[in-house]
Amino acid sequence: MTQDTLVTASREIAAPAERIFALIADPAEQPRWDGNDNLAEADTGQRVHAVGDVFVMTNRNGGVRDNHIVAFEEGREIAWKTAPHGEEPPGHQWGWTLEPLADDRTRVTHSYDFSALPATQEKRLVKARAMTPEKLMASIDRLAELAES
Repeated sequence: MTQDTLVTASREIAAPAERIFALIADPAEQPRWDGNDNLAEADTGQRVHAVGDVFVMTNRNGGVRDNHIVAFEEGREIAWKTAPHGEEPPGHQWGWTLEPLADDRTRVTHSYDFSALPATQEKRLVKARAMTPEKLMASIDRLAELAES
């Protein structure tokens, strides 16, 4: 691909990493901070604990997605590859990295990587190419509102 396939956004949040991570790792909380207003709901009790976990999310358009955890370090990093329910992930990945700066401050980086999305997934590639740092920042900003309150 000739276009950059990794989009990131980052900012400091005035909250401890553990509080921020708890909001990210619990899928039932994700619709509250989704800056793209794409997520509708996830059943409670799906809190992520390890690579290999899978959580299920329903999007606002009614689509159900399985989210396969591919990176996990409690309080520091989480990433997942999403796929239509019951299917294997096609190759795009959402991620979060938290860097504690002090007891009550954390640098939060949100990423979207579609480098492994094959050319045969043209419909998904069109949507992936539309992702911007500003769209990722919208989620970080909402997350900050929740974590700082």
